[in-house]
Amino acid sequence: MNTTGMTTMEIKKINKSKVYHLIYESRTISKQGIAAALQMGMNTVTQNLKLLEEEGLIERKGYFESTGGRKAHAIRILPDAKIALGIEVLRKTLHMAAIDLHGNILYQESCALPFEASDAYCEQVGRRLTAFVDKYGIEKEHILGASIAIQGLISPDGSTVSYGRILEHTGMKLSDFSRYIPYPCRLEHDSKAAAYLETWHQEKFRDSIVVLLNQNLGGAVIINGKVHTGLGMHSGSIEHMCIQADGPLCYCGEHGCLETYCSADSLERAAQTDIPSFFRELRRGNSAFAAIWEDYLNHLAFALCNLNVILDCRIIISGYLAPYITGEDVVQLTKRIQDSSPYSLPDDFIFLSTHGQLAPPVGAALSYIDQFLQTI
Repeated sequence: MNTTGMTTMEIKKINKSKVYHLIYESRTISKQGIAAALQMGMNTVTQNLKLLEEEGLIERKGYFESTGGRKAHAIRILPDAKIALGIEVLRKTLHMAAIDLHGNILYQESCALPFEASDAYCEQVGRRLTAFVDKYGIEKEHILGASIAIQGLISPDGSTVSYGRILEHTGMKLSDFSRYIPYPCRLEHDSKAAAYLETWHQEKFRDSIVVLLNQNLGGAVIINGKVHTGLGMHSGSIEHMCIQADGPLCYCGEHGCLETYCSADSLERAAQTDIPSFFRELRRGNSAFAAIWEDYLNHLAFALCNLNVILDCRIIISGYLAPYITGEDVVQLTKRIQDSSPYSLPDDFIFLSTHGQLAPPVGAALSYIDQFLQTI
């Protein structure tokens, strides 16, 4: 980097940032390793390590094996020096998660809280979050902010739910929640938050479609490592792809949307039981449930085949149903898509997310982690 014309203060800030980010990316590294990797003088490295230690951002923990002289300290960031909170608002449930600077889930909790677009509900969300923070002893000064993932399209400025037919909360505002939450707040579309989690430090998913198999279906498109929003913020709304024009009525007012065939709600309606019971019986060989699951996979394959024709990229299956889906299910789904596609497709273009139903709150919380990393 050309530092000509920069002030001494600016150069010091850049050096501090370089040292911190190298430690962050290396997980553990020695002082000598930092100096060599950054081609930085040992005195400069020492000064920056002292600053970062004083700010409580790094620590010396353990030693590297000796190569003949004194053992070098192993230096790492303090992952919980800063914490981000994620909340997901659903029709019947509230999910909460606290994540560290590496995106690891430190604490998580789900509780029954029926949604209503009211001040009383928003106050309850604030109370539950405060109780969550207190229960796990999270230091309030370490909290970067709280991101709220919600079912509904969010306005470009992030202030308002611009389309909220599932929860009937169109027009609800971030300020409705933030007045009861004593931290910086953001409002995020749940599907796009889940997609953001998949892209975070994952180069292989830079071009992908995320299918969020929650109680209500959702989706997102990732292009060149960025979640695509589109002109009206509804890019990736695969739930409203028409599968059959004379199919069941969708909450959007149209008939035959993918939502009515492949959401967890639709699966429960078809089986007349809850999801855990459905999969338990399915794996035991229940023939009636096997037929329902076969139908489900056929509809999902039909939609994914069409999406692949348009976008030709990886498919990530996430959300509530993802932990119930087996490797054999993925093989069967892949085969159906391959058989229907006019193009030759690899066997490994479908991936199962490991985050399950916590993908939206964790993905939403990551926005504060990224914001912090960009400022240091």
